[in-house]
Amino acid sequence: MRGGQGAAWAPVLQFTNCRILRGGALLREDLWVRGGRVLDPEKLFFEERRVADEQRDCGGCILAPGFIDVQINGGFGVDFSQATEDVGSGVALVARRILSHGVTSFCPTLVTSPPEVYHKVLPQIPVKSGGPHGAGVLGVHLEGPFISREKRGAHPEAHLRSFEANAFQDVLATYGSLDNVRIVTLAPELGRSHEVIRALTALGICVSLGHSVADLGTAEEAVQSGASFITHLFNAMLPFHHRDPGIVGLLTSDQLPPGRRIFYGLIADGTHTNPAALRIAHRAHPQGLVLVTDAVPALGLGNGRHTLGQQEVEVDGLTAYVAGTKTLSGSIAPMDACVRYFLQATGCGVESALEAASLHPARLLGLEKHKGTLDFGADADFVVLDDCLRVRATYISGELVWQAEVAGQ
Repeated sequence: MRGGQGAAWAPVLQFTNCRILRGGALLREDLWVRGGRVLDPEKLFFEERRVADEQRDCGGCILAPGFIDVQINGGFGVDFSQATEDVGSGVALVARRILSHGVTSFCPTLVTSPPEVYHKVLPQIPVKSGGPHGAGVLGVHLEGPFISREKRGAHPEAHLRSFEANAFQDVLATYGSLDNVRIVTLAPELGRSHEVIRALTALGICVSLGHSVADLGTAEEAVQSGASFITHLFNAMLPFHHRDPGIVGLLTSDQLPPGRRIFYGLIADGTHTNPAALRIAHRAHPQGLVLVTDAVPALGLGNGRHTLGQQEVEVDGLTAYVAGTKTLSGSIAPMDACVRYFLQATGCGVESALEAASLHPARLLGLEKHKGTLDFGADADFVVLDDCLRVRATYISGELVWQAEVAGQ
């Protein structure tokens, strides 16, 4: 019924005693919801002469748009890069479990894998609306295999690829159908990459630059070809240098197409990115900052050995490594923890920290009219937070899908 025929007759919910994140500010207003969407109360009063059918007291909490995670490799023992017979049930389990962390939409992420894995897994992860069953799937993020050997990080070298003569046909042969794909991370210094970037963006797929040794000029050319995102800034790329700042330099580049904004992912887990680096990025380009978890299947499981695609991962405390090495292998921090750490590390406002996990990823994907906002007409996907930004409840389409008290927390 969400926003469709019959929505006008759906019950009206009024969330009271709350602060709503709207337009970059926390406003002491009520949130009105009907038919899965945020409602303008003035139209309700003056045009329909209706009041709320039900009021819910939020106890002074913050109501923020639901978090959107555009880079998550799995969690709770589920590995999205494993070609199992029932990939869908694993995605569903993660979708359900991340509700407790305020995530209402996500992009399941596959790391570098052999073609047969993509061919088997991708058709099993369709775009799907969120609800009581779990967070919505916005499309898959393919991180690799068209990346730099030198900056491959935790990606298995044996399965890395470069673009062949018929570059885009090579992409299709590697991945199979792109119907369920939303983001592709690639290294722009690879030959024929600009041809691929143009072809992917023409299909509405977001191209991200990462796992790369590109200099700034190469990165700027990639953005001019259509790339709009940077995968986990600072990690798996050349370090900033004052004579050639590399991909990091895109944050302040004057060579971007007019009206275009570059977005960049940051892993604020206390391990991947030093607090000073978080502050530098935020102060240089706050409107492009997108918090990502880069969570691995070990999320929620604790110490021990786990998988990430074709590799084995070892978790020690708060850090995940490729087994037998000191190479970082994704994160084990959930999104709400990343939001809290980012707030504490940067000293930014609560509003900025929350928008980095909601509005900014929505803008990256062109969804800001419906997701990442509590403006009138938007999907009523939101998270209820206390003053310490701990999740108290999660709603999708105005429906309660997770609550701390019910879960015994």
